[in-house]
Amino acid sequence: MNPTNSRSNSHPLNINGVQRHLPLFKVQPDLAIAVLNILGDTELTEAAAAALQQRMANIDFDVIVTAEAKSIPLAYALSVHSGRPYVVLRKNYKSYMGEALSTETLSITTGKTQTLYLDAKDRAAIQGRQVALVDDVVSTGSTLAAMRTLMTQAEAEVAAVAAICTEGNAEQWAEVIALAHLPVFPITA
Repeated sequence: MNPTNSRSNSHPLNINGVQRHLPLFKVQPDLAIAVLNILGDTELTEAAAAALQQRMANIDFDVIVTAEAKSIPLAYALSVHSGRPYVVLRKNYKSYMGEALSTETLSITTGKTQTLYLDAKDRAAIQGRQVALVDDVVSTGSTLAAMRTLMTQAEAEVAAVAAICTEGNAEQWAEVIALAHLPVFPITA
């Protein structure tokens, strides 16, 4: 791998004045990505939520929607900053979720198909409403596509898409309100 800074095998990230060095993780034989994991990182999560709230201040939306699991702290913090509720699309069905809607997505980090579920209670909360889809990183777009599918099924309208980072082809993510862009890292011998 070609390190992008003096810290071997990491990539620098600055979000609203908070600096992190993201470890590089091999996802294919010839490709690595910089891994952003905000779980347990309150400082970075708060900095990102505050910055996204500023960038989204003029967008009319009613509910924040995110997919389980790494972006839940961001959705929560953005909910606190914006005063809007949030909904989590789950990866496992539980009987208390009632008549849940579901769709599949392929994760770049696991390389496996996953199912996202929108439970009956949350479906009622977003039906006919304007939603902001929120993720930590938009990379391949698979999770985003699955989230959009569920919003269509639930008769909710996507008013905005926001993320801490986009990854890969920056032009592909022009619609995403993002605070930074992460390159992908070809692995050379």
